Amino acid sequence: MAGVNRSPGSESESGDGPDDAGVAVDRVGKTYDDGGSPVRALDDVSFDVEPGEFVCVVGPSGCGKTTLFRIIAGLTDATDGEIRLAGAPVTGPTTDMGVVFQEYHLFPWLTVAENVGFGLERSDRSEAERERRVEEMLDLVGLTEFRDSYPKSLSGGMKQRVAIARSLAVDPELLLMDEPFGAVDAQTREMLQRELLDVWASTGKTVLFVTHDVAEAVTLADRIVVMAADPGRVAEIVDVDVSRPRERGDPAFGEHVARVRELIGAMP
Repeated sequence: MAGVNRSPGSESESGDGPDDAGVAVDRVGKTYDDGGSPVRALDDVSFDVEPGEFVCVVGPSGCGKTTLFRIIAGLTDATDGEIRLAGAPVTGPTTDMGVVFQEYHLFPWLTVAENVGFGLERSDRSEAERERRVEEMLDLVGLTEFRDSYPKSLSGGMKQRVAIARSLAVDPELLLMDEPFGAVDAQTREMLQRELLDVWASTGKTVLFVTHDVAEAVTLADRIVVMAADPGRVAEIVDVDVSRPRERGDPAFGEHVARVRELIGAMP
């Protein structure tokens, strides 16, 4: 959890990780038929994320991060391979997975509390249970006093906190996040990173976080899956063995950033 180094599970290069792993990405490939000329977007992508682990995925433009995200979320089919969540194949969107995008996707006609509780409407929880769950999530992300506000009155950072609370409200196995802080300023981004680590520590959720920001990945992750392009594939998986909370001025932090940037060909 935040502030504590845990021993993350070893990656499975062949996709043969244990079925009880939080997430297993098993030899996933994706080929697009681009006007009769097949384009291989992903090739033999394999790694595991253990329950309660925080893993980030980084890589250069064109490495297939977004395609992989959509496959894991059940929004796009893989050409080959499979995704397993808690041992079960992912065949489509599921309430066992809370998904947070860069865009907030809040309903402007609903209040903050109504947005957070939206996913609970079709659950078998009683109204009292749903209301209690919404209040718990609002408290978790520090938005209780804004429960009756509408999205238009919120800052970008607050909107993303609503999106995170909504994803967690249904108590998913996995929190899957795609560049969730990419639309906010640098100061807000760092604040949201700290808050996300607090939420992770409080809930013990498994988190898989896609980002292009190497420093963000080193700030957050137990392990970083570094992808290469043409086609998208796993180049290396880097253990971030730096105690939390992590300071960007720490030489060990800088060493990890430099290592990941070297792997993806970015300038230091």
